[in-house]
Amino acid sequence: MRKLPKILSVLLASAVVLSACSTGSDGQSSEGSSADTKEITVWAWDPAFNIAAMNKAKEAYAETNPDLKINVVENAQADIVQKLNTGLNSGSTKGLPNIVLIEDYRAQSFLQSYPDSFFKMGDLINAADFADYKVGPTSVDGEQYGVPFDSGVTGLYVRTDYLEQAGYKVSDLQDIDWNRYIEIGKDVKEKTGKAMLTQDPNDLGIIRMMAQSAGSWYTTEDGQTPSIADNAAMKAAFETYKQLMDSGIVKVISDWSQFVGGLNSGDVASVPTGNWITPSIKAEAAQSGKWAVVPLPKLPGVEGATHASNLGGSSWYVMNVDGKEAAAEFLAKTFGSDSDLYQTLNKEIGVIGTLKAASEGEAYKAEDEYFSGQKVVSDFAALTEQIPNVNYGLNTYAIEDILVVAMQNYMGGKDLDSVLKDAQSQAETQIR
Repeated sequence: MRKLPKILSVLLASAVVLSACSTGSDGQSSEGSSADTKEITVWAWDPAFNIAAMNKAKEAYAETNPDLKINVVENAQADIVQKLNTGLNSGSTKGLPNIVLIEDYRAQSFLQSYPDSFFKMGDLINAADFADYKVGPTSVDGEQYGVPFDSGVTGLYVRTDYLEQAGYKVSDLQDIDWNRYIEIGKDVKEKTGKAMLTQDPNDLGIIRMMAQSAGSWYTTEDGQTPSIADNAAMKAAFETYKQLMDSGIVKVISDWSQFVGGLNSGDVASVPTGNWITPSIKAEAAQSGKWAVVPLPKLPGVEGATHASNLGGSSWYVMNVDGKEAAAEFLAKTFGSDSDLYQTLNKEIGVIGTLKAASEGEAYKAEDEYFSGQKVVSDFAALTEQIPNVNYGLNTYAIEDILVVAMQNYMGGKDLDSVLKDAQSQAETQIR
């Protein structure tokens, strides 16, 4: 997915049973069958990516079931979050869609807060067919609800020309940690005058990347208990972040346009982020042949640290409302199993899906001329299989709001252990 501006975390509410329908013993709605449904509605954001992908799925499914009308409605992600919470809290299904796209970081907030509001997909798709790390956010207590969609697999995009000017080759950035990355960044800055990366101090996506690459998260494995003060990966991520910001190799930015502008204008020599940035990089045709992708640096000194991580990503969900059977069948036969569809999505939109079979297709194995013939998608697909599976829990953004302030305190000179201990206490109080 393309990176979106950070928005407020989902406001959790007590689980409700929808008044518009009763619930059977299997947790599914006992409304009348909707197998003969002729029309369904989908909510999603980003017309150039998610909505474009859904429209391609519509085209593919029309060959199987031309009678089903699929209305795709664009909403900002923040509006989807608000509308779902408002509708589900009210106990009424009126106005809710049949299918909705939910960011993986937010999925558990909805699935656990409204346990009877989403349709179980376990009988229609095989969770094992998807990247392991996507199953956690899309399931609860062994029940599969979401259809995993795009991969937020991360990598380090690098300007090969700047590296060469500083005396380095792309191979010099393979299998490195963040300390070595900073050293190389200093040489690049000295030799070329270019910053190594951009960073928005109010966006800690880089901390998320670092934490998950080491198999850790803001909470423990239960997804509820804050894990900050005694979290070795979190401490290493904070230390690494401060070293980056103090090293003089960072161009400070404040929004998405400045982020994209920095890489398109040639102001930075590398971009550690999710694969969804590829279309934005390739939008600057004059830089063709000047970029390569290598695995993310790993956290130094952390046992089990890897080069694979995730940033963003989302999945499709069927609401437990009238028409659910038709909606579920549509998802199962498209995003849930159609590897040919994912070839189209990759070639025409740039989607890297998490359906394992898709990685064997021609589009995933193709060389990319823009990246000097590198098989970028294939490399990302291989990294996707290595991403550590963590439980994002219910409070990713609520805790991150606390960590933004904690990071400012640490950058201002406060002792790190004290900073993390204070953040732990605040998180425990806030999400109790």
